[in-house]
Amino acid sequence: MDLVLEAADQHLLTPYVYPTDWPEGEPCRQLLSLFVITNLGALTLYLLFGTLSYYFIFDHELQKHPQFLENQVRREITYALRSLPWISVPTVVLFFAEVRGYSKLYDNIEDSPYGWLGVFLSMLSFLFFTDMCIYWIHRGLHHRLFYKRFHKPHHLWKIATPFASHAFHPIDGFMQSLPYHIYPFLFPLHKITYLGLYIFVNVWTISIHDGDYRVPRLLQHIINGSAHHTDHHLYFDYNYGQYFTLWDKIGGSYKSPTAFEGKGPHDYLRKLREK
Repeated sequence: MDLVLEAADQHLLTPYVYPTDWPEGEPCRQLLSLFVITNLGALTLYLLFGTLSYYFIFDHELQKHPQFLENQVRREITYALRSLPWISVPTVVLFFAEVRGYSKLYDNIEDSPYGWLGVFLSMLSFLFFTDMCIYWIHRGLHHRLFYKRFHKPHHLWKIATPFASHAFHPIDGFMQSLPYHIYPFLFPLHKITYLGLYIFVNVWTISIHDGDYRVPRLLQHIINGSAHHTDHHLYFDYNYGQYFTLWDKIGGSYKSPTAFEGKGPHDYLRKLREK
């Protein structure tokens, strides 16, 4: 995040926003800048990719499903926009720690002990580490002590749209994003790679809510795609994973998607039309 902050300082904040006598490295200024940058970035990713997915990928026929709520799209967006600023508050604290040099993020490929191979391996490590952590956090949020207060709002959307992707209670949203932020404090990671992965995980979160169940046949029971996550919203106790089905299979919570068996939401709508 220090790369983004430096660019913002150089091209916008220092020349046009802050007083000239307020140093760029001053902690309060950095916290304020990070709060604004984090919120603008989150809003941009959510609204840009959510809108593209909604208009070009999401099947609008799903809005005819009996479990699709009245004014659902507007409600999803409203809930997300209200939650994102609160989710950003603890997120900014972690970004601030990164900027102050407490993480294991590095600038140059040469700083990786294995060069480009190390960068590639760190990407795989990031995906598997965060997938494991999110599985257990997500499953924990389904416990009766936490579900009603924190996670139930996200399950209002039985037939989700891409805009449901970030429509979380703030504590729920932050807890499920926490593995992304703690990874670079535990493991070395290239800074630009981290930014790319941060964008990727936001896009992926949108994609598993887009109602497009197409996955290469060989990967259908390996990749946790939209079909798996749709069944999670519909049947509650299954498919907690983020990218892969590995931890659901280990934890006994894997469910073969109904969409792959001719029993999904699209099949239900088809049967309604035939009647």
